[in-house]
Amino acid sequence: MTGAGPRTPVLAVVAPVAAAAIAADQLTKSLALDRLADGPVDVVWTLRFNLTFNSGLSFGQGKGLTPYITVLGVVLVCGLVWWSRQLTTRASAAAVGLLLGGACGNLADRLFRGHDGAVVDFIDFQWWPVFNVADIAVFLGAGLLILATLREAEPS
Repeated sequence: MTGAGPRTPVLAVVAPVAAAAIAADQLTKSLALDRLADGPVDVVWTLRFNLTFNSGLSFGQGKGLTPYITVLGVVLVCGLVWWSRQLTTRASAAAVGLLLGGACGNLADRLFRGHDGAVVDFIDFQWWPVFNVADIAVFLGAGLLILATLREAEPS
């Protein structure tokens, strides 16, 4: 059964998925701030945990635009909440929950962490821009939303 149906409103999927993404993101960022203050930790192959602060968008773009990015983040979160009321499947609800959780996780950094509006990043492959759990949630949410949309568009 793919539809959310009357017994399982999509909010019952969106909210816990978003909350789990926010919790995982904020917990891992707190651990990174606590444990990586003395420098990076090599994990395996090129993966290391390396504390950085990103005042821009993904991949370090838009540095110096933190106030605008923060406002855009608030608008995005409000838009996702509004859109979530119209979702009809669990897959699309989970996707929007991941997008919402990731956006809120990074927005929380900008508003409450006190690093001049920068986001805490710490997952470093050394050949890809440094990122965090919120970024993973956004990436997975976008991919799942594409798959859910394609599945919904298939003829019956």
